[in-house]
Amino acid sequence: MGAEERKLIGEAQRGSRDALAELYAMHWPRAHRAAYLVVHDAGAAEDIAQDAFLAALDALDRFDRRRPFGPWLHRIAINRAIDWARREALRRNAGDPDDEPAAPPQEQLSGELMPALAQLAPEQRAVVVLRHLLEYTPGEIARMLELPRGTVNSRLRRGLDQLRDLIEVER
Repeated sequence: MGAEERKLIGEAQRGSRDALAELYAMHWPRAHRAAYLVVHDAGAAEDIAQDAFLAALDALDRFDRRRPFGPWLHRIAINRAIDWARREALRRNAGDPDDEPAAPPQEQLSGELMPALAQLAPEQRAVVVLRHLLEYTPGEIARMLELPRGTVNSRLRRGLDQLRDLIEVER
């Protein structure tokens, strides 16, 4: 995080709407992408990312400006996306016929990867997305999700193993 972002956060903490708008423009696209890659539903991802950004704004007065804003926002978005994915899985298991996800955004992953990623447990999907699609380190993911590093590593390993198996079956 650079001095410009720290300045924007300080101004936003003091109530500057312009600073909030700049923070939103800087960080919302990646928060949306993170949410989408976990939930695989464009409409839900938009709602989740917006909700995460609003939650971050509500807590902005407690945010430590020495820390980067993006990982904090992504943590909120990923946690909310995991919660949404769990609720959707329960709803589908209860037999709700309206379980087709909305059309994906323009950003597409390979034809094999997206369906396989959707089959992972939300917790595994989250760490795979954060590590390999949003390029956070395992240590950053552990801090972001408030998990032990070993838990992140095991979820990542199990998720990648399962992805490999799912993709091999597809072929």
